[in-house]
Amino acid sequence: MKQFITFTIIALCFNSCSKNPETFINHLDGYWEIEEVTLADGTKKSYTYNDTVDYIEVNDSLIGFRVKLKPIFDGSFETSKDSEQFTIKIENDSLNLYYKTPFDNWKETVLLATEDQLKVVNKNKAVFLYKKFIPINLD
Repeated sequence: MKQFITFTIIALCFNSCSKNPETFINHLDGYWEIEEVTLADGTKKSYTYNDTVDYIEVNDSLIGFRVKLKPIFDGSFETSKDSEQFTIKIENDSLNLYYKTPFDNWKETVLLATEDQLKVVNKNKAVFLYKKFIPINLD
């Protein structure tokens, strides 16, 4: 009986600690800047300054877009006007973003999405760590 209780506690802890990819969807929207990229060979590149940020928006139909923006000191943004459309699919306990542009199609897998961090891996196994963009306040 003691072993059964121990097993049940461990199983419940493991199950409650596992990440549900559906919860990531609510955290995708917003302004994100790259903090670090880890390449497939383990090489890391840190970004201390970004002149562009990514704006991501997802609708209720699990369709979204990402566009590059350049922050301006007055608090507004310049946009590239080239947005990348994507569709969200949950497959094999993973949250996948399927992009389609006139030039290419690709998939990214969301490894983590919280209020403050976003981590995705692309087809080249490069892991991108983003942090929420906080505009500079000059006042």
